[in-house]
Parts: sequence; structure tokens; C-alpha cells
Amino acid sequence: MTEETQDFANPLAGIPATGRIMGLDLGTKTIGVAISDGMRYSATPLETIKRTKFTADAIRLDELIAQNAIVAVILGLPLNMDGSEGPRVQSTRAFARSLAQRITLPIAFWDERLSTSAVTRMMIQADMRRDRRAEVVDKLAASYILQGALDRLRHA
Repeated sequence: MTEETQDFANPLAGIPATGRIMGLDLGTKTIGVAISDGMRYSATPLETIKRTKFTADAIRLDELIAQNAIVAVILGLPLNMDGSEGPRVQSTRAFARSLAQRITLPIAFWDERLSTSAVTRMMIQADMRRDRRAEVVDKLAASYILQGALDRLRHA
């Protein structure tokens, strides 16, 4: 689903009713990846992809999509705190357009404001070391984003 056709009242309208979903937290240096269980109750952190070139990143995403029988992708949309769109949103939309040329799955955006800070706060409360937090924050943020979308899908 492109931003031109996305239903902003229900950003998840194009997601199939069943099947596993992949959540992505797109950063400048990494891509956090999470997947849902088959029943769509929970999101599980999967891995963090170190970004290189789009093609290499997309090949890894293709592999994960195939390995996990993914039916849709949720991309975290890094809106500004006031809800406006900045350069990071444009970069995320450009990534989604490029990815949509490679895969036939629906791609939806989900507001990711505060996802990384919420996950970081949880890790600090769990007394996780700083170096360990840096290793897992992106895939945990992807899981947080995907869980929000799963909760919305269940209650829609």
C-alpha cells in the first residue's frame, strides 16, 4: 500500500485477515525486525540488520519474509512529536516505495513516536547494560511497533 492509497483513518486496512506480519524499525544504520506469531497475539524481536545498500538490505528482508511466511509488512513511521512529517518520514516512505517494487506484500505504516525511548526505558528498568541495550534496541523497537499494530488489528 502506498502513501497515496493508505487509509489514514485505518492505516492497517490493507493487511490480510490472517498470517504472520513483519514489523520494521528503519534507522539510518540498522533495521530492527520483528515478527508476529500466527495468531497475531504477540510480536517477537527477530534480528537487527546492519544497513549497507538498499539491495543488500532488501535481499535479507526477502529471506526473512520467505523463511517466516510473512503476509504483510508494518513499517514504523517516525513522525515528529507534533504529528508532522520530517526528513526521516520521507526517507521511510522512499524505502517503502523501493521495497514495494521487490515484494508483492502489503506495506503499511504505523506511528512509531516514542517506541525507541519506551523500549530503552524498559531495558534500563530491567538493569540491562548499555552495550547490551545498543545491541537489541532496534529489534525491540520493531517489536514494540508491531505489537501496537497487532493490538489495533485485534480491536478493529
